Parts: sequence; C-alpha cells; structure tokens
Amino acid sequence: MFDSKTRTMVVVGAQWGDEGKGKLVDVIAESADWVVRYQGGANAGHTVHIGDRSFVLHQIPSGIMHAGVRCAIGNGVVLDPENLFVEIDELVADGIDVEGRLYVSERAHLVMPYHKLIDKASAASKAIGTTGRGIGMAYEDKVARRGVRVLDLRYADRLRVLVEAGVERANAQLERSGAAERASVDDTMEAWAKLTPRLLAIAEDVGLCVHRAIKSGAAVLLEGAQGSLLDIDHGTYPFVTSSNTTVGGAATGVGISPMSIQSALGVVKAYTTRVGNGPLPTELEEPLHTQVRALGNEFGATTGRPRRCGWFDGVVVRYAARVNGLTGLAVTKMDVLDTLPQLAICTGYRVDGELHTEFPADLSMLEHAEPVYEWYEGWQQSTQAARKLEDLPSAARAYLDRMEALCETPISYVSVGTRRDQIIGVHASL
Repeated sequence: MFDSKTRTMVVVGAQWGDEGKGKLVDVIAESADWVVRYQGGANAGHTVHIGDRSFVLHQIPSGIMHAGVRCAIGNGVVLDPENLFVEIDELVADGIDVEGRLYVSERAHLVMPYHKLIDKASAASKAIGTTGRGIGMAYEDKVARRGVRVLDLRYADRLRVLVEAGVERANAQLERSGAAERASVDDTMEAWAKLTPRLLAIAEDVGLCVHRAIKSGAAVLLEGAQGSLLDIDHGTYPFVTSSNTTVGGAATGVGISPMSIQSALGVVKAYTTRVGNGPLPTELEEPLHTQVRALGNEFGATTGRPRRCGWFDGVVVRYAARVNGLTGLAVTKMDVLDTLPQLAICTGYRVDGELHTEFPADLSMLEHAEPVYEWYEGWQQSTQAARKLEDLPSAARAYLDRMEALCETPISYVSVGTRRDQIIGVHASL
C-alpha cells in the first residue's frame, strides 16, 4: 500500500484484538523502511508465520523479520526489558539479524517488577481479564507522573529514588490485597543493573528519528497492539486496555504529527473474537462456538486463553472505521469459514424493541442487545489456494461485498491462510 503519495500508514485492529495484525504488518513491511510500535506492552502477541516456522512477537515490531527494515518501539509503549531481551535473543538464535535495526524510545515507560506483583494480586485485574503482566499498573504510574522512563536508567541515584517510592506504594497495596509477596528495592536495583547497559545501547529519541525518516520520504509503517474496541477512551470501557489503540494514539505514541499519517488499514477477522470479560453481542452458542474456536485455533498468543467467538459484527467494524478514519480493511481468517453451511452478519442491535445501527457507549445497552442478522449461504469449499478475488467462490465474494458495504470501507486484503503467500490484494498492490 506504499506508493509515491502514501508514505506513512497505520495498521490497527478494528475489533477486540487478535485480528491478525502481525501477518499484515509482516506482508506490508516488505516495502517499508521503518516499522514502529506505538502503544501497549508485552500483553500483545503478534504471530508471524515464515515457511514452517512461527514467531510470536510481544514487543518487537513485526517488521524485524525483514532484513534492512528498521524497527522502533515508541514512547506510547510500556516496555518490559527482561522480556524484550528474551525476545531478541530468540530471534538471533533463529537467524534473524537484529543488530543496529532495533531502537527503543528513551521516553518509553518501564514495566517494573512490582507492577507485575500488583497486577497478579489485583481483584480488579481479574475482573477485567488482564494478562497479569503489569501493563495497566505501568500506565497508571505514567499518568500519575511517578513512572520510570528508559532515560531514567542513565542516573543511578534518580532511579533508586523512583524505585524506593514505587516499592513502598506497591507493598502497601499488596498488603491491602492480602497478597503474600512483597517487592524489594535491592532486588529491583540488582535486576536493572544487569539490564541497563543493554537497554541504553538501543535507546534513542524515536520521535525525532521517525520524523526525519518521514521528511526524507521513507516508507513508515506504524503498528498498534490489541484492537479499537479495547481503546481506553473508545472501547467497551471498563473492559479495555490501558492505552489508546486507535489511530489517534499512533501520533502521540511515536512522537510525530497526526498530519503526517496518510493511510489507516483496519484489520478484521471474517468473524469476531475477544479474550476475557466484556460484551460480545454476536457470541456463538454451542456446539458451533467450540467448532469455530477449533477451526480458527482461537487461543491467545500471549496467554493461551481460549477466545470467545461470534459472527461478524458490522456495527462494531463500522464504528471502528469511523473512529480510526480507516482507508481500507484487511479481512483475515476467511478460510476458517470454509466448511460452515450458513453464515451471519450482524447489521444492528435490537434493545427493548428499538433498532440501533450505531455502536453504543453505554454497555448496559449491549447487555440487553439482540443482534439483528443477515444470513448467507456458506461456500463449503477451500479458499486457501485463492490468490485473486476471482478465485474465491461466488458465495464468499458476496459475503465480502456485504462486509465492505456495511462497514463503509473498501477491502484491501483478504487472508486465506497463515502463510505469507496466502493473501489476496483487492484494492492494494502486493
């Protein structure tokens, strides 16, 4: 999707996450100069398939799989350096050259060991369904202006003061929650002493680097985590993540002007999934629910948790298209539907007898919402060999046509398998 006019684009999830953003970023990154992650943390899990090998990237942008592409982790990310270096070392062991290609924003906030302890002990975290990796707690400290940034690691005395205050707060909270574990200042400082030299070696003013790249005409791809419906402001609050997952978060999460973003690709599954608690209006009933989960291998890349599955929700995706200003859609996992005799697309919700076609902010409406469906005949044949739109069965094309019309956004890509080559360019150049 990069051309002479489009040099900066965002790839964003347009449902509740796990849409297959990693594969799309991987494909598009072949023609990119930079790939930059702009929010989230190690709670994300982007799976990239190369031949018979699969790579799960939690913090490193998916573009790292392409030699010559520079990758950066922006200031909007909360960084877990311990996990980052495990990820780097695994890539290197698999023959992926990372040296001189990966940068971390010096403004990025750090996930501290005590954040993870609080997260695991928190009843609120359990209710919302977090990954227990300290992401929300790190963002909480960031907003409260008491967080630890990468640049703070340059000053041992400053770091110790911040750690002492953080440990004191954490232990008080752990005591109130009845947890047995406690954070330690000395253990925390010892851990950072080992990580600091390696982290500072890749720390940069990422915003400035990306700004200069854009000014030079480089192709820059901005990569988000989770999905639009998990956005802290625009998602199904409180069952959301702790950052802005939408396109609006890309500029602030990297440190560039929003005016420099020229294109926004929304990634959606051909059906709907979400992990954890919160509304899912089109959720399937058994035994179809278990069947679709098995067909799609719907288990979290980061946690292994089973995903809840539902029919495609056009109300959700049209809302995501509006909030993000999407210029195109990428439909993934089309092949998962190959064997189903009938398919449904949700076009609205009926609440207390009244039809609603716009996604509501009030979750109490969703709790009582009855999805309004349009039903379609399944194609009941494999789509995995399709490489052009014309190769798809007519029933599959009709299904896609309705998705496109309902979401008011052109479909740019259709994915029909896990491999790089199993993708159809519709209104896009591959």
